[in-house]
Parts: sequence; structure tokens; C-alpha cells
Amino acid sequence: MTSGALADEIRRKLGELSPAERKVARVLLAGYPSAGFETVATLAERAAVSAPTVLRFVNRLGYRGFPDFQTALRSELAERMASPLSLYESTGFGQPRTRAEADEEPSITQRATRVFSEAVSRTLAEIPPHDFEHAVRLLTDRKRRITLAGGRFSHLLAQYLGLHLMQLRDDVRFLPDRQVERTALLTSLHRRDVLVVFDYRRYEEDKPLLAQLVHEQGGRVIVFTDTWLSPTAAHADVVLPSHVTAPSPYDSLVPTVAVIETLVAGVLAELGQDAHDHLRDSENTARHLGLY
Repeated sequence: MTSGALADEIRRKLGELSPAERKVARVLLAGYPSAGFETVATLAERAAVSAPTVLRFVNRLGYRGFPDFQTALRSELAERMASPLSLYESTGFGQPRTRAEADEEPSITQRATRVFSEAVSRTLAEIPPHDFEHAVRLLTDRKRRITLAGGRFSHLLAQYLGLHLMQLRDDVRFLPDRQVERTALLTSLHRRDVLVVFDYRRYEEDKPLLAQLVHEQGGRVIVFTDTWLSPTAAHADVVLPSHVTAPSPYDSLVPTVAVIETLVAGVLAELGQDAHDHLRDSENTARHLGLY
């Protein structure tokens, strides 16, 4: 699966394109995003179509011309690689305001209310129902082992989902940090394993490799990511993207937490009495050991 918002747009349009335009689309998707920065002549040659066909294709996507298409592609790539520092500098966050400007601006809590409400609503509305249902089926299949892995900040999300799942079913674990333990776990993977990966922009290089390994062993991969899509999505069976807009230069985890809690609700509903029994046994064990 090719990653990127423009790639998704191209896929959605495939059914509306002429046969020649579909050739252009397939060349772009096969070499995304680098193929989009080639010249019109080169792209036309690779797709075995005429240059006007390439131009008609980008017009069909809603762009005025090929330079306009490439500008949108560059903008997408810049957003994919944005860091808190670059967002801080590009948005002017924290810069001094005049008293009049400060008085006209909404308070930070008002801005947060709007930003988080919109991000959560859009995220939940845009999750493909098929992917969500597939994720529930994979996480409730008790013949499967679940392994969760996150990144710099997203390891918190992996732990949040994993700790919930541990209360509801067996065979849930986190990818170890130590190399020997990690290697041993990855070596033991097989077709009954499910890897749940959290990966957001400034994507981490090991995540696609982990997903590819699981996929090659016949296992399944669930990826939580942003709307630009981690490269890990190329090896995923399920992709659950979230909007990450925040009232600060940091990407928000709030919409993903909403997705996780919705997913946990789906897992509970699917497991039914078995989830209740597992949760009861877990709490009884914890009380017996004085852990609660």
C-alpha cells in the first residue's frame, strides 16, 4: 500500500480515469512519491502515454497543471517530516503579541476545545469501518499473540492499549527494549502473531522493518499512524490514521487515545462474557497479591 494523502486521492480516482490516465496513476503509485517529481515527458514515457495525457490526469485530480500538482506533493512531504521545532518556527507559536492582538485572540482553553473536538470528530468519522472491524477481530482472536510497539512518544499509546488488552485476554506483550530479548521475540514470530505498531511523522526506521518481518512470517499487522501515513502502512493489514492537530507545535495524541478507547469498547463487546471473566480473574489475583 502506497502511503500519502495524494496517493489516497489518486487511488480514489482510479475508477473515474480513462485507461491511459490509469497508466499514469499506476506509475505514480508504484514510485510514490519520487515519481511525482519527474518531468511530464519522463512520466509520460514511463507510462507509455502522451504528455497531454499526463496533464489531463493532474487536471482530473483538480490541479491547474503539473507544477501545481508537484507543489501539493512538496507540501505533503514537508508536513510529513515536520518536527515540533519546525512547527514552532513556521507558525510563530509563542511570539510576542500586542495587547490588542492578545485581547482579540481566543484563550488557549478555547482554542484547545475547538482543535481537539474537530480532530477527534474527524478522526473517528474517517476511520474505515472495515479496518476498525478487522482490528477488533484480530485483537479478540485468542489463538493469536499480540505484540505492541511504539516510538519516542507513541510508546505511551502502545502501553495504554496493551494494558487494557492484558485485562481482557491472554498473550499480550510489549516489544522489549533490550536487543537480546527483542531478537528472541522477533525470531519466534509466526502466522498466529499480531503486531500492533504506533508510528507518527518523523517516522522511525525500524517500524517498517518490524512490520515487514511479521508480514513475511505470515502474521498480521495493525498500524496506528497520522493522516500522512507511516511507511509501515505498506506492510499493514489494518491502518487506523488519526488527525494530530494540537494547540501547540507538538502532534496531539488525543485523537488516537479516542480511537484506542473506541477499539477497547469494540473488543469488550466482541469478547462478551469471556472479557468479564478475564477481568474478574485479573482483579482477584491482584487483590490476593496486595497489588490493588
